[in-house]
Amino acid sequence: MRIDKMLANLGYGSRKDVKKLLKDGAVTVNDEKVKDPKHHVDPEQDAVVINGEKVEYKEFIYLMMNKPPGVISATEDSQSETVVDLLEMEDLVFSPFPVGRLDKDTEGLLLLTNDGQMSHRLLSPKKHVPKTYFAVIDSEVTAEDIAAFQKGVILDDGYETKPGKLKILKSGITSDIELTITEGKFHQVKRMFEAVGKKVIYLKRLSMGPLELDETLELGEYRELTEEELDKLMNYEVG
Repeated sequence: MRIDKMLANLGYGSRKDVKKLLKDGAVTVNDEKVKDPKHHVDPEQDAVVINGEKVEYKEFIYLMMNKPPGVISATEDSQSETVVDLLEMEDLVFSPFPVGRLDKDTEGLLLLTNDGQMSHRLLSPKKHVPKTYFAVIDSEVTAEDIAAFQKGVILDDGYETKPGKLKILKSGITSDIELTITEGKFHQVKRMFEAVGKKVIYLKRLSMGPLELDETLELGEYRELTEEELDKLMNYEVG
């Protein structure tokens, strides 16, 4: 890989900024100064140092975000703020994208990465990756609803959902529930409750596959996955 491309990808500035760093003699490769932007390096083998600081190369980035309401799960939108707009420049240079989508008014766990293969594995309908949500419902959720969800409900377009695991945390005038589903149809959780005559008034995703939302993340905050989380994700097999 060209040295200027590698350093630009890692957030050391634009190609122009990187060329200046090289020209100023700030970059060494294997203890030798490199000024030619076209100089090829092997990111896995060569020791690249900028102003005395070793450059850690990574090809992929994996971010966990606590998505806030009002933000769209997309890389760009002409009218609304997107989850990518919440990222710092040092992470933006990797061109991450959201894995799947959360509705605009839904909060919670969202994974962003530039690893297309990983994204495909998690989103493939054949994989049946479980996703767990916390929701507040506008009325009393009952044992009948648990049974209906366990069987699968018919959505407004005639589609019959796969079984969903519904857990009642609090039942009353409004109810708190947890729901685990293995599909990702458009507005699925909301439409499942509409199928039993109820309405979701608050929705938050808690987990996706082996990943659980870090509850210390404030709305709109994000962090890189830990090595343990990444390891779980890489070795995750389902369906």
